[in-house]
Amino acid sequence: MKLTIVFAGLLGVFLTPAFAQYNINIGDSNNSGGSGLQTVSVNNEHNVANVDNNNGWDSWHTLWDYNTGFAAIRLFNKKACIVHKMNKDATPSLQALDTMVKEKKLQDKGPGGPPPKGLMYSINPDKVNNLDEFGKSIASMCRRVPTYMAEEVRGASLLFYSGKCFNVNILWILNASFCGETEEN
Repeated sequence: MKLTIVFAGLLGVFLTPAFAQYNINIGDSNNSGGSGLQTVSVNNEHNVANVDNNNGWDSWHTLWDYNTGFAAIRLFNKKACIVHKMNKDATPSLQALDTMVKEKKLQDKGPGGPPPKGLMYSINPDKVNNLDEFGKSIASMCRRVPTYMAEEVRGASLLFYSGKCFNVNILWILNASFCGETEEN
C-alpha cells in the first residue's frame, strides 16, 4: 500500500509538467479595449499547445499541433474555425514555447519587447468537409463549427488588401491576420 502511494506521488510529480498551464497577462488589467488574458497550455505528451484569449465576445482559442503541422483558431464571435499550416519559421518550437511560458518571458512584453512576427492568411470561402485530415486535436476543437482552410500569403500587406480581415496577437510573439469571407462574416 505504501509503495502504491509513493508511486502515485512520484507519477504526479513527473506528469505535472507535461500538462502544465500558464496564465500570461497580455492586455490591460480591466479587459476593456485590450486583448484580455491569454492562457497557455503546453502538452508535451501530445505535442500540442493551446492558447485561449479571454476577452468577452472577441475571445478566441488557438491550437498548434506540432505532430500534424497544422494550427487552428476558433473565433467565438464569428462562430467559425480557421485551419492553416503552421509557419515553422514564425512559430516557436513546442520546447521553446514551454520554456518561454515557464520562465514568464512573455509576461507583459508588449510594446516594450521585440515586435511580433506578422503573418497574413487568405481564407478559402469553401467549408472543410473532413476535419480528420488535420489530426484529432483540431478535429475535436472544430467539430460542429463551420471550418475553413486558410493559406499564408507571403509578402502581402494589409495596406493593399480591401477585404475583411481580423487580427490575433498570440503571446506577443505572433500577429496573424486572417482575410477573406466566410458564411458567418
